[in-house]
Amino acid sequence: MVLGDTFSALFTTLGMNVSREVSLVGLTLVVLLPLCLLKNLSSLAPFSLAGIAGMLYTAVAMGIRFLDGSYSSPDSGFALDVAESLRPAIGDKGASAVFSSNAFILICMLSTAYMAHFNAPKFYLELKDNTIERWNTVVATSFGISILFFIGIAAMGFATFGGASNGLILNNYSTKDSLMGFSRVAVAFALVFTYPLAFVGCRDGILEMLQVPKEERTDAKLNNLTYAILGVVTAVALKITDLSFIMSFGGATLGNALIYVYPAIMFRSAVKNMGDKATTAQKLEVILAMAFAALGIGMGTIGAKMALGKLK
Repeated sequence: MVLGDTFSALFTTLGMNVSREVSLVGLTLVVLLPLCLLKNLSSLAPFSLAGIAGMLYTAVAMGIRFLDGSYSSPDSGFALDVAESLRPAIGDKGASAVFSSNAFILICMLSTAYMAHFNAPKFYLELKDNTIERWNTVVATSFGISILFFIGIAAMGFATFGGASNGLILNNYSTKDSLMGFSRVAVAFALVFTYPLAFVGCRDGILEMLQVPKEERTDAKLNNLTYAILGVVTAVALKITDLSFIMSFGGATLGNALIYVYPAIMFRSAVKNMGDKATTAQKLEVILAMAFAALGIGMGTIGAKMALGKLK
C-alpha cells in the first residue's frame, strides 16, 4: 500500500503518469517477489542499514519544510500542487483535542508497534554473547531511539498539515518538491529491502500455526506459500487505499491482542500449570493480568468500531 503510493508519486515526479495500481503490481512482481523467495536474508543487512539512513533523511527533510514554511499556507507555495484535501488544515482546539473519541484511533495505531515482536526470539538467538543483560541493553537503546524518532516525525507532520495529515504523510507533500522527492526515494528503498524480513516472519508464523514440521518445509512448499501470501497482501493493498485504516484497525485487533490479551492468557496458563507451587502473589497477578486483558478487549472494540466508521 505504502509502496504503491510512493512509487506512483515518484513516477509523477519524473513526469510519468503511472497509476498506483500499476506501480504496486509491477513492484510486487519485479522486486518484492524475488526478494521474498530468498532463502537467506543476510545479504539484505547492508540495505537495511541504508534504509535507516534514508528514514533519518526523511525526518530531517520534514523538519526543514516545517521550519521554512513552504507549506504554511494552503493557498501558496508547494501546497497548491497537491489535492485540496491534502493541503494544511490547522485547527484551533489545541491540547483539548486529545480528549476526543478519535484518540482511540491513535492509541490503536500506536499498538501496531508491538506487531513485529514475533521476531524477538530470533533476534535474541542471533545476538552475539546473548545474555539477558546485553539483550535488555539492545532493546532499551533501539526502542528509545525509535520512540524519539517516530515522535519527531509525527509531530513535524501534524504541525505542518494538521487535520489534513494523510495516513502516509509523504502524500501531503508536492511531487514538485525535490527535497521531499528524495525522501520518497529513501522511504521506498527502506521499505523494499526491509519488506522480506517482515514477510518471512509472517510466513514462518503461518507454518507454525499450521504445525508444519521443519523437515517438511521444502523449497517448493515455501515458494507456493510465498506466492499465496504475497498475492493476498497485494490484492488487499489494491482494494484498500487508506493506510490509516489499516494501522488503526490492525492495532485495534491484532495489536491489542498481542499487548493485553495473549500475554494474560499465557500467564494464567503458566500459573495454572504450577498447581500448588504457585504463590499467592502470582495468583493475584493473574487477576490483574486478566483485568488488563478485559481493558484491551474494550479499547480494541471501540477502536475497531471507529476505524470501520471512518472507512465508510
